[in-house]
Order: sequence, then structure tokens, then C-alpha cells
Amino acid sequence: MNRAIFLVGPMGAGKSTIGKLLAAELQLPFTDSDRVLEERTGADIPWIFDVEGEEGFRRRETDVLRDLCRGPVQVVATGGGIVLAEENRRQLRKHGLVVYLQASLDQLLERTSKNSNRPLLQVPDPRARIEELLRERDPLYREVADIICDTDYCTPRQAALRVAARLTSSVSPAD
Repeated sequence: MNRAIFLVGPMGAGKSTIGKLLAAELQLPFTDSDRVLEERTGADIPWIFDVEGEEGFRRRETDVLRDLCRGPVQVVATGGGIVLAEENRRQLRKHGLVVYLQASLDQLLERTSKNSNRPLLQVPDPRARIEELLRERDPLYREVADIICDTDYCTPRQAALRVAARLTSSVSPAD
């Protein structure tokens, strides 16, 4: 691999978990853009949302992505909303291979239900919120994706191996 690999997709698709396994499989460093953002600010994401709102968080997210694009070849798990900004979509396409990790609504709901560290899901109806986010973001994930991998009904290891096989055999069009 001579380009960064960016994992995009909704919260709960497995970007961080699969990303760590994929990086190990490809013998590359792993970075989670949300963790970098938290380390830089000294605050967790819910606090940033509370104090600066989503707009402030998105600005910081863009700054982190810009720096990661200048960094070494690595596997990068991005935040679920990274694709919202056109600048971010351009950066992802220009500086790496983009893997869209997708999952069904039911899987996403199940995987996120026990995590209170997701500000966008702190609503009375998380299922409706996830549906809304998917409607808005799925076309953007597809727009930037070089590879699409469905993470339903497979272990994170199986998903990482599928992605690694696709990456090492040559990047084929998103399916």
C-alpha cells in the first residue's frame, strides 16, 4: 500500500474495530480521527458538541483530516459525519483509498444502543435518527468509496480480511 486507507460509514459500522484489524493485517499504523481530535482538544466528543455545537466539531474534524492526509500511509477510521463537508470528500479521494463500511439499520441500532458517547443519538428515537443520518449520508459515502464492504453478519475480523483482500488484489469499482 502506498496510499492511506480511509474507512467511512455510519456510527456502529465498525470503522474503529475493523480498522485496527485491517491495519494489523496490512502491517500499517492505525489512527482513529475522533481519538486524534479528542487528544488535541483535551475533551471528549460529547463535550465538544455541547460547547461548540456540531459546527464547531465539524471544523475541528476537517482540521484533523487535513493533517492526517499529510501523514504517513496508514489506516484511518473517520467519524461518521466526515463526508458532510465537500472539502473532506475531496481530501479523502485525493489522499487515499476510501472504504465504505456499511451495515443495516438494525445492526447499527444494536451496535450503538449501549454507547452513550454518541451525541447525535441522544434523542428520544435513536432508530429514526439513524434512518435520517443514513438517508443524508449514504449517497456521500458512496460518492467517495473505492470499495464498499457490508459488515452485517460477519465478525470484524472477517470484514477486515475481506477489505484487505480487495485492497491487495487491486482496487476494483465499488459494488
